Amino acid sequence: MFRQRPGRAKGFVYQGYQRYFLTICTAKRFPAFQEHPEIGWMLGALREILAAKCFALLAYCFMPDHVHLLLEGLGPDADLCVVVPRWKQLCGYRYRRKTGRPLWQPGYYDRVLRNEESSVAIARYILENPVRAGLARSIGEYPFAGSDVWSLSELIEVMQGQA
Repeated sequence: MFRQRPGRAKGFVYQGYQRYFLTICTAKRFPAFQEHPEIGWMLGALREILAAKCFALLAYCFMPDHVHLLLEGLGPDADLCVVVPRWKQLCGYRYRRKTGRPLWQPGYYDRVLRNEESSVAIARYILENPVRAGLARSIGEYPFAGSDVWSLSELIEVMQGQA
């Protein structure tokens, strides 16, 4: 059964100083990121696109069949509806050329964080994802998860204070 791609929130403008928790799934939930050598390149491409479009990468995790991202718009021109499709297109094209198969499901899931919601709590959820899935024993052990804003020791210190 074909499920419709997730839509964006009606009337909400995905621009400016917002924080977003995203989940982007692979096509048919294929484990494309299981020891995939392209993850480094994809992360590098994401960082370039985010920097060019005024976003910070607060946290990320490439699970075998999906990616979690926590992004923060750093300026009025930060536009989520430009950044995510551009990254998916770039990575999807390269992946299909190498493997002959599509990389992504259509669309992606987003959650706009409210002012009172903690970025660190969402980052903790993202970084603990491989631990919950049995892919790592502790935060920091999984090679495809991290933050471009906080060091691992800073995150662990803040997380322990929230526990």
